[in-house]
Amino acid sequence: MPYDPLRVFRKLARNNRLANFRLHQACRQLSEDAFVAQRVSFFPTLRATLNHILIVDRFYIDALQGGTLGHAAFVVSEPYPTVAELHEAQTQLDKALIAFVDDLDEDGLAGIVDIHRGARVQQDRCDDVLSHLFQHQTHHRGQAHAMLAGTSLKPPQLDEFIVGDDAGARKAEMDALGWKETDLMFPARRPNHDA
Repeated sequence: MPYDPLRVFRKLARNNRLANFRLHQACRQLSEDAFVAQRVSFFPTLRATLNHILIVDRFYIDALQGGTLGHAAFVVSEPYPTVAELHEAQTQLDKALIAFVDDLDEDGLAGIVDIHRGARVQQDRCDDVLSHLFQHQTHHRGQAHAMLAGTSLKPPQLDEFIVGDDAGARKAEMDALGWKETDLMFPARRPNHDA
């Protein structure tokens, strides 16, 4: 099969969806007090950390889609007070990111994205913005994972997705999301991104 530069971004978008799903499922098991308890991390609570991931996703996904939301994304630092509300909003963003990446072609991947930053418009290549976004998500999910270790819950694995050996470990979430392992092969046709 020929090299497909879009394949890695398609897998990372789905990894993002699955990791957020796992993390939110774990947080649903916490009491409200545990969800907002002060912990040692960059953001002081699980709620603040997960809201930050969502807000930054909204900021960058809007820019990737040609929007001008810019710093308005950051006006409310914790727009979703409960895990259920946050999960629903994050799910919609995760689906939008999958759809965006699935619809890209090589020219789009190399295209320029305008990122509205108040008094200036930053311009970066689409593949660089996507790489930054996936790195940001992973960074802060790792912090949430560490905060969960300070609760009575066992933190979920967040890195079992990319390689074939991870298939058994991701089966329950794949089933819950309606995905099949064959969906992750990404043949030359554009993948289905309904989930």
